[in-house]
Amino acid sequence: MVSHQRCLSKYNGSGGGCWAALAQEPLPVDRRMSAGMNERIFADFPEKTARVQRLVVLPFGKSVEIAFKSIKVRFFRSLITTLSLVLAVSFLSFTDVSNDVANGMLASRSPELRQDLIRAGYDIGPEATNVAASPKQRWIIILSLLVCAVGIVNAQLMAVTERFREIGTMKCLGALDRFVLRLFILEAGMQGLAGSAAGALVGAVFALAGGLIRFGGPAVQLVAVTEVAASLASATGIGIGLSLLGVLYPALVAARMQPVEAMRVEQ
Repeated sequence: MVSHQRCLSKYNGSGGGCWAALAQEPLPVDRRMSAGMNERIFADFPEKTARVQRLVVLPFGKSVEIAFKSIKVRFFRSLITTLSLVLAVSFLSFTDVSNDVANGMLASRSPELRQDLIRAGYDIGPEATNVAASPKQRWIIILSLLVCAVGIVNAQLMAVTERFREIGTMKCLGALDRFVLRLFILEAGMQGLAGSAAGALVGAVFALAGGLIRFGGPAVQLVAVTEVAASLASATGIGIGLSLLGVLYPALVAARMQPVEAMRVEQ
């Protein structure tokens, strides 16, 4: 009988220390046959084996391509999920940019513009120099984001259910759990980026247009561009984070799915 301790030590880069400790007990017959077969394959085709191992791991660009094609195939479902994110982020962006418009008017130190803001319903004290979101606005924003997160989780769980056989096929072909997890996170990231950017721009446009209608030209002329850009970036980042957070649990469910169980599901 060939010692499996010698075979394992031969292919262990560290010299076989930990493998030698594990190899004190004799291996079962099927495992000994498998170890001997692997040894012969590695010895006969070392270059081909290394090349196959490299091909099994798909590059990141290929994962992005697969995720993008998956979104195109399920375009209308992805569009509905993205629209819910657009609405939530646009409301957040609208509130932030509206406050930026009011802060620009206050920074001008014009009594007329201050009175215009007070007549418009802004709660501004005599010595106030900036405007922040009211508690009511903050609660509405939080609730809208929570509803959006629940919608994303629900839509992604339905997507996982519809893709049981696809996930099982990928796993049978050698896809690892992290590859499946990466696909779902990439899809959510693409949808989050598109929906958040669109929602932030829509909210900012409506806020500037509302300021222009209510307060006239000074509302747009006095607003700080850097403040508006910061509000857009903040709203976009929150939307992307919300999308990734919503897909985390469905992605874990898909990644931990057993191939046999997934292939057994009838579509």
